[in-house]
Amino acid sequence: MKNLAVAFSGPSNSGKTSLIVKISEFLKESYQIAIVKHDPSDKATFDQNGKDSWKFAQTGAEVIVASPTRTTFFSQKRKDLDEIIRVFGEFDLMIVEGLKTLPLPRISIFRNKIDESYFACSNAIAIDDSVNLEDYDIPKEIEVLDLNDTDSIIEWVLKNAKKVR
Repeated sequence: MKNLAVAFSGPSNSGKTSLIVKISEFLKESYQIAIVKHDPSDKATFDQNGKDSWKFAQTGAEVIVASPTRTTFFSQKRKDLDEIIRVFGEFDLMIVEGLKTLPLPRISIFRNKIDESYFACSNAIAIDDSVNLEDYDIPKEIEVLDLNDTDSIIEWVLKNAKKVR
């Protein structure tokens, strides 16, 4: 398995991050995982105000912070998927949170209610007991997964992830 990608979408507080963490924790034992997080409201921060790397990033420059155990890249430019893939270098599986417009196999996550607008970009949905499926007309090509069955979601990911390089 090399250079595959899959995406997760869903409304805020649906459990996307928690599920991605569970999947990544399990898969990291056998695969090199890369994660892309979409920040549509541009509110994420990556360093502490006043620290050197923060000051460098505030200049608008492309900044790389190299340490003995990691390399951190601060970019002031929007990157498309191909550029992001190049920045990551080698990986087995890239997991994307959000970015509904990317043409990747996608699981949308829902709790309490399903937002049917996600059907257009979803190959599967993952729900818990709080969702009553009888209230929705789910297209037959969308697979329904149990949000609490991490093993079956991992199985879906490994089966459906798309080669991106």
